Amino acid sequence: MFNLILFGPPGSGKGTQSVNIVRSYHLEHISTGDLLRDEVTRQTPLGVEAKKYMDQGLLVPDEVVIGMISSKIDEKASARGFIFDGFPRTKAQAEALDKLLEFKNTAIHLVLSLEVPEDNLVNRLVNRGTTSGRSDDTEEVIAKRIKEYYAKTEQVASHYNQQGKLERVKGDNTVEDTFKLLSKNIDKYLLPV
Repeated sequence: MFNLILFGPPGSGKGTQSVNIVRSYHLEHISTGDLLRDEVTRQTPLGVEAKKYMDQGLLVPDEVVIGMISSKIDEKASARGFIFDGFPRTKAQAEALDKLLEFKNTAIHLVLSLEVPEDNLVNRLVNRGTTSGRSDDTEEVIAKRIKEYYAKTEQVASHYNQQGKLERVKGDNTVEDTFKLLSKNIDKYLLPV
């Protein structure tokens, strides 16, 4: 089982590249946002617990999120591997994920970090905001989201860098060229299907 974390600040193209990776390598996509919504909709015990926090506008505790990830991995036990999107966001979450995967006799094999200059990110997101109508794609909000992303995830990048698993990938190319760079790193572990 091959497990990959894809990092990227808002506007880096992480969503697009996740779709490309899933399609080419047949990995299961684990998005914590999707997991939370699914568990809440299905009213699972973890979903009911998560909803209590969400209804109060609070972050769902790491233990609950890790429980959901564990359930998803068990549900897809025959998967070729997983791509983690939006998780882990903190060093504590990275450590919890490592322990969970170790318990399941696997590990994170590769962490790919899309590197895009901040002015490119802002331009991409402002453009997305004008075409999608997303109210959170204003320059002020974007700058805050990018700053928060780097403040939190740099610890996670450092955690995996110390394990020799982090690769920084230039993400300001075309979608196709960026995917080629990502693939070059993934191909060292797993070939496309």
